[in-house]
Amino acid sequence: MTTNQEHSIPLWRDERFWRIVLQVLAVVVVVSVISLLWHNLTVNLNRQGMEFGFDFLDTQASFAIQESLIPYDPAKDNYARVLLAGLLNTIRVIIPGIVLATLLGITVGVASFSENWLLRKGSEVYVEIIRNIPLLLQLYFWYRAVFTQFPNPDSRFVWFDSIYLSNRGVFMPWPAMTWNLLAWVVVIVVGAIAALLVWKWRTKIMVEGGQSGKPQMYALYGIAIAAVLIVIFALGWQAPTEPDPGVFQGGLRLSIEFSALVTGLVVYTAAYIAEIVRAGIQSVAKGQWEAARSLGLKPGLVMRLVVFPQALRVMIPPLNSQYMNLAKNSSLAIAIGYVDIYSVANTTYNQSGRPVEVMLIIMVTYLIINILITIVMNVLNRVSQLKER
Repeated sequence: MTTNQEHSIPLWRDERFWRIVLQVLAVVVVVSVISLLWHNLTVNLNRQGMEFGFDFLDTQASFAIQESLIPYDPAKDNYARVLLAGLLNTIRVIIPGIVLATLLGITVGVASFSENWLLRKGSEVYVEIIRNIPLLLQLYFWYRAVFTQFPNPDSRFVWFDSIYLSNRGVFMPWPAMTWNLLAWVVVIVVGAIAALLVWKWRTKIMVEGGQSGKPQMYALYGIAIAAVLIVIFALGWQAPTEPDPGVFQGGLRLSIEFSALVTGLVVYTAAYIAEIVRAGIQSVAKGQWEAARSLGLKPGLVMRLVVFPQALRVMIPPLNSQYMNLAKNSSLAIAIGYVDIYSVANTTYNQSGRPVEVMLIIMVTYLIINILITIVMNVLNRVSQLKER
């Protein structure tokens, strides 16, 4: 009769033992490297009579910035305040950039499957040209060759008697920032959540109960109509007015730096998103296309109801990378004079003499932004995946 001792594996041949040892060694190496870098940093700062710390954030900034979403006075506010203003300017670029790049990328990607020769070839030419030109050059093009070439305020472009384009910026109608606007935005968000729940309810009763789902569809139409009426009539839109020649009040002003940056990022990122959309659509089996056509669906309905929902499961993971790239590429704003978090930080460490602390702030900022983007995309990825019964 054999014993457990005769069948025991020597420790140096146990795979589980070596897994633990290698992980411990990896942790030791990482901690040692960090400790070494921290020691070198401390020694070098001591040689210069400095200490590592973020107390400089309470110091008066004393430099102005061109635009800010929050009140900022360089004669009173500190570095923390101006860095916050730069961060908000960065977020102001990232959010509309992601939305617009997604819409443009999906449009171009779907157009590559169009039966119209001009649309199909146009999408291919757009993707090939944009992807092979460096983003920095494109930003210079949009800034120098397009937006700065707008006419003077005296001879500006006017659209619909409410949108003004000049070399001082883009002026357009915008809701007045009041508590009434906040209340209606909350109503719209609640309506969107209700529409999502009604849509899921409709899908469930159609799949499991074989019902038509028309009452739920009428409810969705009602929610959509109510949302449109709220957006048009209840948000308190204000058109820009011109009390003096070239001077506008009210509405929304978009600087040419902001406009050029968003345009460049959207056009550049959309080319990559279009390729992701094209690859996702091509991943759908041809049998799905043929089955949809055999039901008599038109090409537009085939794409919208059958092909694109299945392609979305393949598209979301690489879309996450493109959204993070857009967030990081927004740091190129300094090249065209837009005041983002990197531009403000660059001036901050030049004045304060704290490059290490400021660089850490920038790194942590972009890290947090990309982590938030990843969390949102992971949630969408889990929702879009097929769930086995």
